[in-house]
Amino acid sequence: MTDRHKHTPLRTCIATRQLQPQHTLLRCVVEVAERDDGHDGQNTLLIVPDPKRRKPGRGAWIQPTLDAWEIAEKRRAFARALKVSASAADAKPVRDYIASQSNTEEPVE
Repeated sequence: MTDRHKHTPLRTCIATRQLQPQHTLLRCVVEVAERDDGHDGQNTLLIVPDPKRRKPGRGAWIQPTLDAWEIAEKRRAFARALKVSASAADAKPVRDYIASQSNTEEPVE
C-alpha cells in the first residue's frame, strides 16, 4: 500500500512574502462601501478580513499581526495582491480585526 499524506495548502503572505500553511494566515477580500453622502462618484473599496475563507472574490493572505499589516500597507501590497487602486482601497478594517484578535496585552504590575 502507498502511504498517503494529507495535503496542507500553502499561501504566500503579502507582507513577508513567505510561504506558509494556509491555516496560519488571514484571508482578506475587497468589498465596495457605498457612499452615503448622496453624491455620485467613486465608491470606497474596503479591504476586509475573511477569517472563515468563504467570501467571494480574489483573496490576499497575510500573517495576522500588526507588524505584517504595517509592512503590507507601506508596500501597498493589499492593492497589488487584490488588483485594485491603492488610492481607493482602505485596509483599516483588517487592522481593526487583527488588533481585536491579538492577545498581546502586557500585564499590569
